Amino acid sequence: MRVFVTGGTGYIGQVIARELHRKGHQPVLLARRPDAPAVTQLARDCRAEIRPGNVLDPASLAPAMTGTDAVLHLVGIISEIGSNTFQNAHVVATQNVLAAARQAGIRRYVHMSALGTRPAAPSRYHQTKWQAEEAVRESGLDWTIFRPSLVFGPTDHFVNTFARLARFSPVIPVMGSGRGRMQPVAVAEVAHCLVAAIDTPDAIGRTFDLCGPDVLTFRQVLAEIVRATGKRRLFLRVPMPLARIQAAVLEVAFPRLLHRAAPLNRDQLTMLEEDNVGDAQPARELFGCDFTGFREGLAFLQRTNPTATMQ
Repeated sequence: MRVFVTGGTGYIGQVIARELHRKGHQPVLLARRPDAPAVTQLARDCRAEIRPGNVLDPASLAPAMTGTDAVLHLVGIISEIGSNTFQNAHVVATQNVLAAARQAGIRRYVHMSALGTRPAAPSRYHQTKWQAEEAVRESGLDWTIFRPSLVFGPTDHFVNTFARLARFSPVIPVMGSGRGRMQPVAVAEVAHCLVAAIDTPDAIGRTFDLCGPDVLTFRQVLAEIVRATGKRRLFLRVPMPLARIQAAVLEVAFPRLLHRAAPLNRDQLTMLEEDNVGDAQPARELFGCDFTGFREGLAFLQRTNPTATMQ
């Protein structure tokens, strides 16, 4: 199949593009900057076709989808900057992609949401993810929705940020209580399920949790990352009121001074205090995926730090 992918040049999208190629599909990737070196390299790696466009520019989408058989919509953000808000990136973008798919006559649509998405969620991230899901369910297309937990892998932002911190800092900050639970899931397994769903009729009209077998608190997740680097570090709890003040400052400073989204925001802190767990059994049964444990999945940190010892 020729599969049109939004967000295909991002961290998870690149893994999915390669998985599409590995499974014999033709990736067709939407890119705002199709001539960027990273995009052209990805196109070579997975023999992808790159088509210019932007999920917030409706007129660019239907022409970019021409000649494709399915849509895989991955676009999402974890931090806002300028017009790249949760409302635009999650809700408006999804509405635009759905409308373009209908215009282009494409029936099959696979959507990446997030674990914890639900009505009346306390975080704006999950609120807008829910609105996007509702648009998908009402689209009239042959849809499938996936809700991954924390997605980790060799080039992810979360694990690698704390791994770098563990290598150089004697102290690891734990924002808030550290008791919010999550089920980290390997990026390769997320890619496997999303790609497998494209031509699995039994996946149509269903929503799947994607989460690993380990239910860990935020504090335990950080401890596993530090352990994988071979270091011993002190964990320092940062009370939530103080963490929120720090996040508020970053939300203002980063966009104004560095023209970048803040690395930490108050919405993320809200989500860290919640449980982010689910049931991966339906996805495991339908797509034949054995989800990797978090400790086992962090072996890539050893490869980047050969002196680390796994205890």
